[in-house]
Amino acid sequence: MRLIIQPDYERLSRWAARYVADRINEAKPTAEHPFVLGLPTGGSPLGMYRELILLHKNGELSFKNVVTFNMDEYRGIPQGHPQSYHSFMWTNFFNQIDIPVENVNILDGNAPVPEDECARFEAKIAALGGIDLFIGGVGPDGHIAFNEPGSSLTSRTRMMRLTTDTILANSRFFEGDKDKVPTTALTVGVGTIMDARNVMLLVNGQHKARALKHGVELGVSQMWTISALQLHPNALIVCDDDACSELMLGTYRYFKDVERDNL
Repeated sequence: MRLIIQPDYERLSRWAARYVADRINEAKPTAEHPFVLGLPTGGSPLGMYRELILLHKNGELSFKNVVTFNMDEYRGIPQGHPQSYHSFMWTNFFNQIDIPVENVNILDGNAPVPEDECARFEAKIAALGGIDLFIGGVGPDGHIAFNEPGSSLTSRTRMMRLTTDTILANSRFFEGDKDKVPTTALTVGVGTIMDARNVMLLVNGQHKARALKHGVELGVSQMWTISALQLHPNALIVCDDDACSELMLGTYRYFKDVERDNL
């Protein structure tokens, strides 16, 4: 595992965006062999999306031959709802780059048979040869996507009931009213993420410090699904100094030292 420590959120976002751009450009994707990218929603990736948009507008990056799969979607709210993840992605990213509409894949939270929708999503990922780079955020309780504490580390795309902590955390997007937050969502599984050839998580803020500690220093556990990345051969966590506040000083200095040329 690599831990890239940046001084603040702005530089975290800039580093992550450049990493994504470099991976896409190095792959030289074509229509026949696209670059397959897994994407998150939430507050953590917003800065990265802004930086990627700038790289695209500056002519340094094209998404014409990129296929995306989003991590999750709420169950039971309209696709056009301002807080659906479909709306989030098109508002904050897709509408401002050159990605073809047909290359965007977001789970249908209103599918009549959610199990069939989840199986279709997994099958499409497999048909494209798997995901080249899966990007994710992390909840304060260490969950990735909507894989809440206790989720199997081999889980696949499925419907999940959200914990009270997640509902409360997400209520800020629903006028602060927890009763407006959907209680279930469709989400890729931990196993789905772990199947990607490369995984990058974004962890920012002191409220994520405990999750980062469990992900980096403590053992692998289904109660902290971030910890599964310890088992991935190409796992990368990009964090800011605030998120490192619970790491041991030796851990912090070690990763700063080994990654000093990448900062």
